[in-house]
Amino acid sequence: MKGRTAALVMALFLLLYVVLVAQRAYLFVMTGEPVAVVLGVALLVLPVLGIFALVAELRFGVHTQQMVRELEEAGELPVDEVPRRASGRYERAAADAAFPRWAQAVEDAPDDWRAWFRLGLAYDACGDRRRARQAVRKASRMRGGATA
Repeated sequence: MKGRTAALVMALFLLLYVVLVAQRAYLFVMTGEPVAVVLGVALLVLPVLGIFALVAELRFGVHTQQMVRELEEAGELPVDEVPRRASGRYERAAADAAFPRWAQAVEDAPDDWRAWFRLGLAYDACGDRRRARQAVRKASRMRGGATA
């Protein structure tokens, strides 16, 4: 729930930013001066990119939550048995030792989105966030959700 609240707060801040930048962009364009018009148009592009990125991340979060819920209801969500440090992060050696099990599951069933999702959780526990997101995105595409 904490992550969802943080995402909502960040989305609201981004929305405020978009409104303020769009307002300034409009004022630049309305001056009619060539340099100001170019700056105004450039400023209009930034909010569009920000909105696109926000929507893509929110969709990714929603699809991830749906997959977690589905696995949890089916009793297929992996048990979090990897020890953690006082900071809450996983102990790297223990996470690395548990990783081959989830990688093997993907090799055994490469078309199973559940295996890819669990692999994403394993990558995350090992501290490899980039590969974790890639694996979860692949799981979402295989399951039928669209992710950016």
